[in-house]
Amino acid sequence: MKNTFGSSISVTVFGESHGDCIGAVLDGLPAGIEIDRGFISSQLEKRRPSGKISTSRAERDEFQIVSGCFNGKTCGTPLTIIIPNENTRSRDYDYGRARPGHADYTAFLRYAGSEDYRGGGHFSGRVTAALTAAGAVALHALSAKGIALATHIYECAGVRDRGFENYKSDFEKLNNTYFAVLDDNAAQKMQEQIIAAKNDGDSVGGILETVITGMPAGVGDPWFDSAEGMLSHALFSVPAVKGIEFGDGFALAKMRGSTANDPFCIENGRVVTAKNSNGGINGGITNGMPVIVRTAIKPTPTIFKEQQTVNFIKNENTTLAAKGRHDPCIVHRARVVVDSVCALTLADLLASRYGADYLR
Repeated sequence: MKNTFGSSISVTVFGESHGDCIGAVLDGLPAGIEIDRGFISSQLEKRRPSGKISTSRAERDEFQIVSGCFNGKTCGTPLTIIIPNENTRSRDYDYGRARPGHADYTAFLRYAGSEDYRGGGHFSGRVTAALTAAGAVALHALSAKGIALATHIYECAGVRDRGFENYKSDFEKLNNTYFAVLDDNAAQKMQEQIIAAKNDGDSVGGILETVITGMPAGVGDPWFDSAEGMLSHALFSVPAVKGIEFGDGFALAKMRGSTANDPFCIENGRVVTAKNSNGGINGGITNGMPVIVRTAIKPTPTIFKEQQTVNFIKNENTTLAAKGRHDPCIVHRARVVVDSVCALTLADLLASRYGADYLR
């Protein structure tokens, strides 16, 4: 099992949903990066469930930094963050009956029946709390270099948000709200659809759109370590992510080249593109324009409707209706996880291009 991502700056995640704790190790960070514990807490708060649109499993997420930090700054050694699990109900999970859409069956095959199945174990979205905490460290370091990013719910349950209009003000709004939508009317309609799905014992998914500004041009490599490839690799590690596109993405396939291309021009002495259909990346390398990535999040697989499944221990057909505490939608909670994963990937790309001290 490979739980580490990144080369110059790497992140390793560990723990299971109902184990003693979950956590992350950041290795390769230079010494001297400020650790803002208040910011880490605020990021974890955005991932925490809240109200009728989320699960009732609420964890305090009182994280501990147990290595790599001294006098409020990184000291160059591995930074280890642990988050205790406190609110678990393992009795809600029946081993052997595969939950449709989950990793129960494939985990059984991969780990020969020795996997921790409680709450999805290591496959659980619970582990993303550790990614969020680690990502907060990277986000804080990137902001000091003038690199900012924000994610909004581009679409949820068929309801579309407005697009970005002013990056500075839109980023500020999104990064200071729990339900990250730019249009308040769209936010209300989305939440109504989430509650309607919950009342039906069902769930909904959506699309997140992330914009990254301030990334210097010239970061990334062609072929296997392209900026798009590295971001996609990391984002696909987030549970429930099923699709990724950059810029106009799949819509580019319907265009002619004259429309799909982004014309270059000089503006205030620097090279820019007149539009940004390619999402700030050419040939796998950032071109200095905002990086735009959209992430498709599938509906929460655990639903309260009866579904056909199998008992893979008894090798027989059966049915399953979920019990316990589950989200009717995870799109709004996944927003901060996507922010964190993007930040960790950007930190690694920048360290690979300029050296880790670039982030100091």
